[in-house]
Amino acid sequence: MLQKSALILLHAENYMLPCLSKRVFGIECPGCGFQRSIHLLFHGEFVAAFKMYPAIYPIFALLTFLLINSFNKIKFANQITITLGIMSAAFILINFLIKLLFHS
Repeated sequence: MLQKSALILLHAENYMLPCLSKRVFGIECPGCGFQRSIHLLFHGEFVAAFKMYPAIYPIFALLTFLLINSFNKIKFANQITITLGIMSAAFILINFLIKLLFHS
């Protein structure tokens, strides 16, 4: 079972979901590139992951913080969570707008 999971991770590009928005409307959605970015992270290509989907690192920071905070309660966790959430949303929005304006 573990061996099968490792093979899926190595060949994840064969299992990625297509973007419905891109397929139907011809416009990338705000999440386009996220799966490929995670795939690049698993392969150690950190700069390429950022170029593919710049919001990957703020989202990763938010999820990591939430995981750590679930085990060790951190002072000001609410404010940190809100800040990381806003940063993630801003990265997603800015990336989406850049794609719309300059990659059309």
